[in-house]
Amino acid sequence: MTTSKPGRSGRPGGRGDLFDPRCPTRRLLDRIGTKWTSMTVKMLAEAAPGELRFAQLRRRIPGISQKMLSVTLQSLVRDGLVARRVEPTVPPAVHYRLTELGLSLEVPLAALRVWAETHMPEIDRSNQLADTSPPTMTGLGDNTSL
Repeated sequence: MTTSKPGRSGRPGGRGDLFDPRCPTRRLLDRIGTKWTSMTVKMLAEAAPGELRFAQLRRRIPGISQKMLSVTLQSLVRDGLVARRVEPTVPPAVHYRLTELGLSLEVPLAALRVWAETHMPEIDRSNQLADTSPPTMTGLGDNTSL
């Protein structure tokens, strides 16, 4: 993936054109770029090759609402990353598991978690410094006076 200017790849939605809404990387990040999606994939990956019921997932993902989990699972099922199985009981028992495609997503998400665990202390220090220091010109194109 590159950060080229729009159209540089020579084809619309071409590889590396993050400015194009059709870029595969951009489209994927639109789908999986939420904390709830990555947490749901992680919980299902830990259960693989088994399944988890909706209530089990909700208990294992702190802070997620029933509605947000439902929306997240619907999206993952629609994208083919999660399989849904309904048992015809009263009430219906709904089970979820990662598909092969979903399991393949766990590897890059795990790499992102490792990166975060390694670098978040540095990012936190930078934020603390920014919060306690007087504002300065950053040279990032901000021409406003402070």
